[in-house]
Amino acid sequence: MKIAIEGCCHGNLDAIYGQIATLEAQNNYKVDLLLICGDFQAVRNWRDLECMAVPQKYKALGDFHKYYTGEAVAPIPTIIIGGNHEASNYMWELYHGGWLAPNMYFLGHAGTVQVNGIRIAGVSGIFSGHDFRQGHHEKLPYDRSTMRSIYHVREYDIRRLSLLSSPHIVLSHDWPQGIEHHGNLQGLLRRKRFFENDIRAGKLGSPPLMGLLQNLKPQWWFAAHLHTRYEATFNHTPDIPLQRTQPPPPPLPPAAPKPIENPDEIVIEDDELDSAEPSASTSEAPQLEKEAPPTSNPDEILLDDEEVEVEAPPTAPPQPIVTNFLSLDKCLPQRQFLEVIDIEAPLSNPTAALAFDPEWLAINRAFHPWFSTTRSQRPFPEEAEARAMIAKELEWVNANVKRNDDGVIPVDDWQTFVQTAPGPGSEGALKFKQPDLYPNPQTAAFCKLIDIPDKISS
Repeated sequence: MKIAIEGCCHGNLDAIYGQIATLEAQNNYKVDLLLICGDFQAVRNWRDLECMAVPQKYKALGDFHKYYTGEAVAPIPTIIIGGNHEASNYMWELYHGGWLAPNMYFLGHAGTVQVNGIRIAGVSGIFSGHDFRQGHHEKLPYDRSTMRSIYHVREYDIRRLSLLSSPHIVLSHDWPQGIEHHGNLQGLLRRKRFFENDIRAGKLGSPPLMGLLQNLKPQWWFAAHLHTRYEATFNHTPDIPLQRTQPPPPPLPPAAPKPIENPDEIVIEDDELDSAEPSASTSEAPQLEKEAPPTSNPDEILLDDEEVEVEAPPTAPPQPIVTNFLSLDKCLPQRQFLEVIDIEAPLSNPTAALAFDPEWLAINRAFHPWFSTTRSQRPFPEEAEARAMIAKELEWVNANVKRNDDGVIPVDDWQTFVQTAPGPGSEGALKFKQPDLYPNPQTAAFCKLIDIPDKISS
């Protein structure tokens, strides 16, 4: 499959789809899927803008409302996560994931889907140590504090994702903390000198995401947020070195005398960083039965001179297990905001239809009793207990959730896009007031699918 990845969207959907069309024409190929790494800004109308944490000068409707109301249609299946500049009220309405607009699927605050057998996981928002271990307590109307805390990643989301067996792709808005040391760090600092102080202090990126990367070991990890293109290769098997075409980057230069401001940053004074212990997982190697010795032939004439020694073929050297990290810029002219890559799909389906991931459904069933809509978050079960719970719930999913002839659970069998809010110009007299919650039937359908209570729509 040809998959396009885009960094920060900031509502510029027309430009993104236009750039993909240009690449398709220039290179004579067809892009099958688009992944967007946050700051999507699914703004349906002016009242949604009042739920987005940006300074007044950045508040603009953008392009999304045209796709929401049917004026435009996404030409490519598009999968989205959230960032820190979102219409957070709409993304809360689809907390478990769902169609933001036709052909545009939001993974939820955390989620996993399959496309032609490729498992794509994602986590929305950014890290804040202050809010990480709290529940999802925010309610409309948001105040200045909750308008920011609602997009802060919670431990509940990270723990659920950490229990997946390895996905092919992970999307995040934040960078995993420390990933900058696994690429061309000097080149990054030449472009973004103002990163240096955070890098020296070990504060660039999200600590829980680095734990998640080490735990899941995906083939690809895509991110955005820092408004620059950056590649890195994380080696999960340090005893098997990477084959480098260039020497590793030198260490950091001498410390800068003072912090340098980031000219691309939308400053809203909420990016609090803290530390967290990365998680790790182990797996037990399968035990192979010993092969029985061959039975001798009593009629065979054994001649010593017919014995020929055959050399065993050379053993292939072990290959490192790596995650390819790629972060992209925001959608602006002359910026590196888009990349197209090829990923081999386990299944062949020309429609690139989305399917629910059975393991993710089991994880949601198992962990739903720990889903808190207050500040208080009850302690989570230990990993061994959690995995046993998930194994039990996977049996339930396999027995109760119907699959199609291809053995998958199509998202469209359960979730269908419904316009729940008015488009711009139809908000009524209170145009610049935060809206009420619009219960979304897609959330109710997801909860019905796995037989859990709907804690979002009330």
